Amino acid sequence: MRILLINPPRSPANAIYEWAHDEAKHLVHRRLIGPPLGLLTIAAAVSSDHDVALLEMKGEYDLDPSAPPPVELLRMWLEEHKPDVVGLTFIASEHPVGMELLREVKRFDAGILTVAGGLHVQLCPHDFDDPAVDVACVAHPPQVFRALVDTYERGELLDGVGGVMVRNGEGLRRTPAPLRAWDFAGNDFIPPDRSLIERWISTYVVGKAPGPTTYLFTSLGCPHRCSFCSIWPQFDGRYHQRHVESVIEELKTLDDYEVVRFADGNTVVDLKFADRLFDRIEEEGIKKTYVMDIRVDTAANSPKLIEKLARSGLKVVIAGFESFRDDELARFNKKLKAERIADAVKVFHDNDIMVRGNYVIPPTYEDDDFDALAESASRYKVALAGYTILTPMPGTAFYDEMADRIVDHDLSSYNFFNCVLETSMPLERFYERVGDLWRIRLGSEVI
Repeated sequence: MRILLINPPRSPANAIYEWAHDEAKHLVHRRLIGPPLGLLTIAAAVSSDHDVALLEMKGEYDLDPSAPPPVELLRMWLEEHKPDVVGLTFIASEHPVGMELLREVKRFDAGILTVAGGLHVQLCPHDFDDPAVDVACVAHPPQVFRALVDTYERGELLDGVGGVMVRNGEGLRRTPAPLRAWDFAGNDFIPPDRSLIERWISTYVVGKAPGPTTYLFTSLGCPHRCSFCSIWPQFDGRYHQRHVESVIEELKTLDDYEVVRFADGNTVVDLKFADRLFDRIEEEGIKKTYVMDIRVDTAANSPKLIEKLARSGLKVVIAGFESFRDDELARFNKKLKAERIADAVKVFHDNDIMVRGNYVIPPTYEDDDFDALAESASRYKVALAGYTILTPMPGTAFYDEMADRIVDHDLSSYNFFNCVLETSMPLERFYERVGDLWRIRLGSEVI
């Protein structure tokens, strides 16, 4: 069968960027740079028996900002590839444009089987009860998509596929078939097929890096329970760790990439795994620059491990500082004390690791709160501090808590750069103060 997989374009909604001072706008990130690893894994799961094409719209618009609008671009690819199945991946902020793309698929050919998958589908399947969606993949394993396509090709009822919702006369309904217990991070792991992104590889260069960056997962899920996070609900609170040798074998295939961004929600959870992985990286002589997310308390408690990671190529760490106040960290269920931020920053700096410390700004902040945060943030000599807005992402505990305070229900705003809750101060003033924070760089240095 002919399959077209689509990574939709990013949501352009970014109020922080719009309100940031001109001299700080270049610091406000407007895009995450890296390949659609989930779709590449889906492609690898089916490519041995099916003809797979990938439309990487984020990369396409990075490659050519003057490319046709999404619906026109999609139609060009539909005319060229004439797919039997179209699959599209969703996060919350890309839901509106993604749904419009699936509607265009149906306008082009109502007989094409349309499949929605990804984080937002798994957390909020009710958002996909639309005639443009034939199937919603509500389970993670790529083997589910493989079973779906094979069953469809044989002309059998899709009710025999577990882990999906199928459209019938009453709307989307979960199939009665049980979901097989795939060991999708272990013995059943499928490495992504990066050959499909050759067209866009030049767009995966971050900053002044000498070459492109690729994502690589060493785990899925997270054992922590931060209230605003979507990662642990996506995997029902379970944490799935890959085998060390599986990661090593994938690293050996990445000759085209000088920078590897570990795309885990939290890379260093199992300390023994991280220790063994970097032993093997050293033994194999794998030379890369590594970027990863590490919790503040993990770094503060494990300086020797951080030292080992740095020796083998760890150069950049993204750390969720979240707040400078213990009471806010407790409300976020972060299980962290603010005093540990300084301890972690010292460990990173002692090992020449560049730190990006990220904060989330509650909509209840007043001028005094912004002043206090600015004063606190200026004490940490981090390479860059990022300031995003505390957002009740659909499917999270925080969303349920804040549901009656949400004032913006347009999902394109749900990317942490727009305030969707009622603010204590006038909204324009709130955005001005958030934009002001982005001027703090390298500690007390102000641009």
